[in-house]
Amino acid sequence: MAMSEESLALDQNRAPIYEALQTFRQMRVVPFDVPGHKHGRGNPELTAFLGSQCVSIDVNSMKPLDNLCHPVSVIREAELLASDAFGAAYAFLMVGGTTSCVQSMVLSTCKRGDKIILPRNVHKSVINALVLCGAIPVYVNPEVDRRLGISLGMKREHVAKAIEENPDAVAVLVNNPTYYGVCSDIKEIVKMAHDAGMYCLADEAHGTHFYFGAGLPVSAMEAGADMASVSMHKSGGSLTQSSFLLIGPKMNKGYVRQIINLTQTTSGSYLLMSSLDISRRNLALRGKEIFSKVVRMADYAREEINAIGGYYAFGRDIVNGDSVFDFDLTKLSVHTRDIGLAGIEVYDLLRDEYDIQIEFGDIGNILAYLSIGDRPQELERLVSALAEIRRRYQKDSSGLMSQEYIEPQVVTSPQEAFYSKKKSLPLDLCVGQVCSEFVMCYPPGIPILAPGERVTKEILEYIKYAKAKGCSMTGPEDPDINSINVLA
Repeated sequence: MAMSEESLALDQNRAPIYEALQTFRQMRVVPFDVPGHKHGRGNPELTAFLGSQCVSIDVNSMKPLDNLCHPVSVIREAELLASDAFGAAYAFLMVGGTTSCVQSMVLSTCKRGDKIILPRNVHKSVINALVLCGAIPVYVNPEVDRRLGISLGMKREHVAKAIEENPDAVAVLVNNPTYYGVCSDIKEIVKMAHDAGMYCLADEAHGTHFYFGAGLPVSAMEAGADMASVSMHKSGGSLTQSSFLLIGPKMNKGYVRQIINLTQTTSGSYLLMSSLDISRRNLALRGKEIFSKVVRMADYAREEINAIGGYYAFGRDIVNGDSVFDFDLTKLSVHTRDIGLAGIEVYDLLRDEYDIQIEFGDIGNILAYLSIGDRPQELERLVSALAEIRRRYQKDSSGLMSQEYIEPQVVTSPQEAFYSKKKSLPLDLCVGQVCSEFVMCYPPGIPILAPGERVTKEILEYIKYAKAKGCSMTGPEDPDINSINVLA
């Protein structure tokens, strides 16, 4: 039965999608609908692998289970509960990952020819959205920490300057936080954007816990942002590919739903949706306690890793009140260059020699992602392995590249470059050309080159160095990245 926000009593102990699926399972309904595995009977190998409990709730949208494209009952109730838990005007369940959330944010606020102010160290999904809608990026180049070689946040004065020089821009986008845990002054950026009549959008792929932890950086909704993309599956505990898109009171909920439905599947996965529902309940009831524990573990690990010598596990000590306005204490980011190893080399050693899988390594740093499922004993293993790696593999650090961020030279819009006539050239012949595709290390998925940017000698050296060190490179048509597509 359809419900209104006014009539619904919001009880965070509820998980309406999960409850509806439990009722559905007990009904023993005969399926003459999709999916074709028919509660797992038609694919015994899949059922044996995933379990009958799992495949029996991999079902199609139907009246008792609502419809993600136009929810009126249990999915709508789950979205209202999420809205309440996150302090948003509304929350949309998203089954296309935070990529789908980010693209929906940009497509909801920008059309062809509109300007959007954003840092260049954004996830590729942001620039993909510009390819789709034809908006024009106005980049605020982030500050760079020269010792760590990492890009930081946006300085307030740089955002103010971009707004002043581009009064016709429609939105400002902020990373809250960056992959490394760095936060810009999002409250002040929201105020600057709103004062100029612009929307403020937040990529909170790595900030789910900001809504539930104590002593953590401010969340986008609390800061007054208009939209935020939240990767519930990263630090929130839901299944991979499940996220929330949050909106503030200025946004038109019905229009945002239409934008979401342009690209999101019409066959929403109930595995993903129920995982969002259950995980939201868990965080609403126990999030503060959970993330206090995660911060304590991360603080302990930082102290132990710094005591090894050679490594630098950085935290709030890098806060400067502007380009590093705050730091996410759950992030265990470690600088490795001083022991003579690139971060990706330490990443490979941890995995190959010690059976420890961390989130990513780049040319100067590693990130161990801590969250609700970690335990102190695993941290002890990580610290011991890092100490042994230093003892066994440390070497002279001279000759290692340190720079993680190279300011781009933007020649044309991402959409124009992506769809223009192009040619493929060997890397060494690309200097001075305009790139028409992406080149990036993944993770973190921040483009080294994006469509419409000029290829420079410095960028080519970075690409070659990252390849040689073993970074996972993605983006170009050429899988070996010996050549890239440029404008013809």
